[in-house]
Amino acid sequence: MNDIFTQANKAIRETTPYQAGKPIEEVERELGITNIIKLASNENPLGGSPLAIAAAKLALDNIQLYPDASYLQLRNAIAKYNNVDINMVTVGNGSENCIEFLIKTFLNPESNAIVDQHCFATIQIQIKAFGAQLRKIPSINYRHNINETIKQIDQNTKIIFIVNPNNPTGTYTTHDELVHLLNNVPTNIIVVADEAYFEYVEVDDYPRSLELIKEYPNLIISRTFSKVFGLAGLRLGYLITSTTIADLLNRARMPFNVNNCALAAGIAALGDTEFLIKTCKANKDGLSQFEAGLTKLNITYIPSVANFITIDTNKDGLTVFNQLLQKGIIVRPLVPYGLPQHLRITIGSYEQNERVLSALKELLHA
Repeated sequence: MNDIFTQANKAIRETTPYQAGKPIEEVERELGITNIIKLASNENPLGGSPLAIAAAKLALDNIQLYPDASYLQLRNAIAKYNNVDINMVTVGNGSENCIEFLIKTFLNPESNAIVDQHCFATIQIQIKAFGAQLRKIPSINYRHNINETIKQIDQNTKIIFIVNPNNPTGTYTTHDELVHLLNNVPTNIIVVADEAYFEYVEVDDYPRSLELIKEYPNLIISRTFSKVFGLAGLRLGYLITSTTIADLLNRARMPFNVNNCALAAGIAALGDTEFLIKTCKANKDGLSQFEAGLTKLNITYIPSVANFITIDTNKDGLTVFNQLLQKGIIVRPLVPYGLPQHLRITIGSYEQNERVLSALKELLHA
């Protein structure tokens, strides 16, 4: 077995696998408890879009057929939703899959990609797994340091990732900051704005990235159906790029990388305005609930514009994580992100949020 291990590519051997949030079934089996709530993976507490669920069920009637390899109907729906040309849209099996063929297209072992030190883990893993060099830029107050990012660019830099809002901190890069970056980046370097949580954002200075892409053809926007539409289990994401980049990405993308159920659900979800509004309202209320509760408990948190909030336990985060597990509450410890005292908590229902706050009061406030 050791001989086989050594035959694998060095980059893969040295890559640490992504650690997903603990599933409810695993906690039930390990601890023998029930009534567990999972607030670890930023999933939608309202479930999935009802229209999307109905469309996915209908699509099961034709599971013997391959999908339309061009994904014309979904791409057209995405284009209308974002008011862009259909030829600017590339779809994938989740935004991670989109990032995968983005890295496959533009990176090589001699090149480097720049990320924030607290950048979403799967981006870092994919860069390393492909054998490219990863450059981490120290954050400022848990935010992207745009000026330092610009300084770290060299002749081998191919991609800069701006996760916005950032996961796991919940902070964001402003419109002016993104423009400043784009104005100071050579036009042959790709800038990726990963906007998985953009629908939740309610601040005036959030980037108007769809406007910027018209002026900066090296800008790529990554978005997903997993969060606000509640389709995480179907794995569906997309990129908006210049038509030139889209043509390149579709050469790297494997055919049939999105299944029929996901395609049907995605199209329906984009038309479910009622569910989108309901989700964003529930998240806004839940975020305010957490902010008020944490402030009352004198627990430090990072102000968030996403559907999660990250707290500083002022203790060993893994210890508090395990204490919460004993109470049937699954959250996300952030040791892999260099935040050993922090926990990321998904905004849940009112009752779930109150349960977390009550547990934190018992574990931390005392």
